[in-house]
Amino acid sequence: MNYLLRGIGVLTAVGTVTLLAFSLPSGVAHGDGGGNVMPRLAHKNWQQECASCHLAYSPALLPRATWQRLMGKIDNHFGDNASLDPVTQTDILRFLEANAADSGTSQIGRRVMRRMAAKEAPLRITETLWFVGKHDEVPRTAWSRKSVGSAANCAACHSKAEQGVFDDDSVRIPK
Repeated sequence: MNYLLRGIGVLTAVGTVTLLAFSLPSGVAHGDGGGNVMPRLAHKNWQQECASCHLAYSPALLPRATWQRLMGKIDNHFGDNASLDPVTQTDILRFLEANAADSGTSQIGRRVMRRMAAKEAPLRITETLWFVGKHDEVPRTAWSRKSVGSAANCAACHSKAEQGVFDDDSVRIPK
């Protein structure tokens, strides 16, 4: 009987590991399991172009319509001219659309969309109900601190933002 139970335990463990191996999308950043981790995505143009000025925000934080609006007016990107050659611009847009909040490719995207109307296309992540709900305990004065700059500067408070991890354990609001 002991051998039978031990054998079932080993098979269960092997089955669980096998199930996890096949159910986790490749490149997913791991975190607290509470959905506070962005999908780990690799895309050369997105990383080179977008991350050259700011954090390469996960496409899962905004719907396709928003990415289309942002990339359609890239020559006036929040007051800056971030123009790209047409091929690079189209390549980045296709990547953003494929991984957008409403693409169904990530848990965080599904959470963002649960709090957003189907046709909604906010231009800023900080304007989404998901973001506002996640940051409701942060004093509004914190965003304007010199050490933070704005709510869009994720890395100011989230020490692992570059790795796509936004769990509570890695948060420190600077003075």
